[in-house]
Amino acid sequence: MPNSILIRGGHLIDPAQSIDAPHDLLIEDGRIAAVSAPGEVKGAKETIDARGLVVCPGLIDLHVHLREPGQAHKETIKSGTLAAAAGGFTSVCCMPNTTPVNDSAAITRWIQDPERGAVVNVFPVAAATIGSAGEKLSFYPDLQDAGAVAVSDDGRPILDGAIMGDALRHAARLNMPVIQHAEDTRLSGGASMNQGPWSFKLGLRGQPAESEWQLIERDINLAYMENARLHVAHISTEMGVEMVRRGKKSGVAVTAEACPHHFIFTDANCADYETVYKMNPPLRTDADREALLRGIEDGTIDAIATDHAPHAIFEKEVEFDKAAFGITGLEVALGLAITHLHRGRKLPLTRIVELMSTNPARIVNLEGRGTLAKGSIADVTVFDPGKRWIYDVTKTRSRSRNTPYSGAQLYGKPLYTFVAGNVVYKA
Repeated sequence: MPNSILIRGGHLIDPAQSIDAPHDLLIEDGRIAAVSAPGEVKGAKETIDARGLVVCPGLIDLHVHLREPGQAHKETIKSGTLAAAAGGFTSVCCMPNTTPVNDSAAITRWIQDPERGAVVNVFPVAAATIGSAGEKLSFYPDLQDAGAVAVSDDGRPILDGAIMGDALRHAARLNMPVIQHAEDTRLSGGASMNQGPWSFKLGLRGQPAESEWQLIERDINLAYMENARLHVAHISTEMGVEMVRRGKKSGVAVTAEACPHHFIFTDANCADYETVYKMNPPLRTDADREALLRGIEDGTIDAIATDHAPHAIFEKEVEFDKAAFGITGLEVALGLAITHLHRGRKLPLTRIVELMSTNPARIVNLEGRGTLAKGSIADVTVFDPGKRWIYDVTKTRSRSRNTPYSGAQLYGKPLYTFVAGNVVYKA
């Protein structure tokens, strides 16, 4: 068996095949060669003992910022993907808010060039409009041909309804989703946290929940009219979740992602002006947090994404209202999901795999990924769901350390990350 690896004795979880049971997995020449009952396959060149461990399709993050080109002081494609591999991620979708903005086939190809040193798969999300200025559409066929899997203007949401309708219509012709950062900046006005009692106490301008959910409502209506695919990024409000729920019930092709920080923290965490709790969308109320958890449990929310947003020290260690938005999160996302969702809310591990692999692959059309079916690409994550560990940000592989999770005690640790059958991370 040339270039063969047998992962033996593990508990295999593959929602795409409805598998949640002990199986052996044979990898051969970068593909899944066999999924078999324990002990059936013999003679592989290398064997990994996975007894007591979970074997699942490689994790996929729909929303990361790798900062290249142009912002390598925060992150590089190499450092960001090293962090991703350590978190069990085999694929990441990188946002277009680079310098220059990724609105062209040339930049899309540059990001994927082997010279960038990526250790996991990098799938660019290209800008929906030129320069992410919200005025003129980018040329989607060229972007898709170059490797873009979706379009988005990310932190510069498309506010003009006619432009958003055009984006949805043109993307639908290519079966690409439009990813929207749902924030009506005419309402939020650059506010640094959620609008509510805590923003009042802290003397900080607040971002109203309406700035999110009203834009989600508009976009769902547009997606319905255009028969298009809408993906709501980092949803954070109770009414936003309800809008997505209603959209799904009406047959709209709308999906949504939630970030760990939004289902773990609330705006009360901003009480000491710690800028590691400043992000956009902002941390919301306890009711919003609970709505996200219910949405994860009932299927309204389709995916967990990190919104990994590295920043340099000088961009975060300033006054709260002047600090950059965002935190890093690739290395801890699986541990956070297992700790807070599986152990804390009794969410089955198979649902976590669905949220972090199966569904993300479906949302951005990653054929051959998000499953361990025979013949699929051998992107595999092996983790110990019971492993207790402490996250030490001083050992991060990212170039940045802006995280609220340093020192967090977590359960669930990635032990092996395989990309096309090659080990890119081993604990």
